[in-house]
Amino acid sequence: MSVEAPDAVAAPRAFVDLHCHTSASFDSLASPASVIRTAAARGVTHLAITDHDRIDRALRGRDAGATIAPGLTVLVGEEIRTRGGDLIAVFLEQAVPPGMSAPDTIAAVREQGGLVGLPHPYDRLRGSLSKSAEMTAFESLAGSVDWIEAWNPRVLLGRGNELAAALAARVGVPAVAVSDSHTTTEVGLASTAMGGDPSTADGLRAALGGELELVTGRASRYVRLVTPIATLLNRLRGRGRVRPSAVAR
Repeated sequence: MSVEAPDAVAAPRAFVDLHCHTSASFDSLASPASVIRTAAARGVTHLAITDHDRIDRALRGRDAGATIAPGLTVLVGEEIRTRGGDLIAVFLEQAVPPGMSAPDTIAAVREQGGLVGLPHPYDRLRGSLSKSAEMTAFESLAGSVDWIEAWNPRVLLGRGNELAAALAARVGVPAVAVSDSHTTTEVGLASTAMGGDPSTADGLRAALGGELELVTGRASRYVRLVTPIATLLNRLRGRGRVRPSAVAR
């Protein structure tokens, strides 16, 4: 007598947000604890805290994450201002200084065993690498990263996300969705669903090579009005943007 095999149990998926900011960034007032709690409540399982040019709050968030929101893994990341524009790094133990060239920045991340992403590559209002690099050099650089943001909710004008998705397909790099949240309102509204265990650099790299589903939510565009207010308040508190060091320049 033959026995039918039981239905395969679907492997759990991770919901990963590879770009989010806390009050350690010069343009955010969101506390790390509130960001972590909100992300977990909205179904995010892996959250990269990527403050501008620093990782201190991300390190604290990683250490406290299990207590604040059991089941959510905090990845230590950084949004790094290179001479040509911004890059995202995750799995860092030391901050990568701003002000280096993009290739040197990528090399510094790789030296730590970290992964590199290309954020909002066609956003004309922010530090996007496509604005400063010659196109052939830009596409070569784009082909060397681990992911490209094909959906960033803070890209408000033009076809930036559409162009980023086309770039990812053209250079053969995984396309992801991120929240790029600067407020708790935005946390968890966009993320990337993937298989495997993206809790380590090798695990995330493998997961990015599998099937990805982009969750493309967006908060109200008016939430962007908080950013200049946060920038002003942080400047008054002496918490402005990290300046490139003489060594980086």
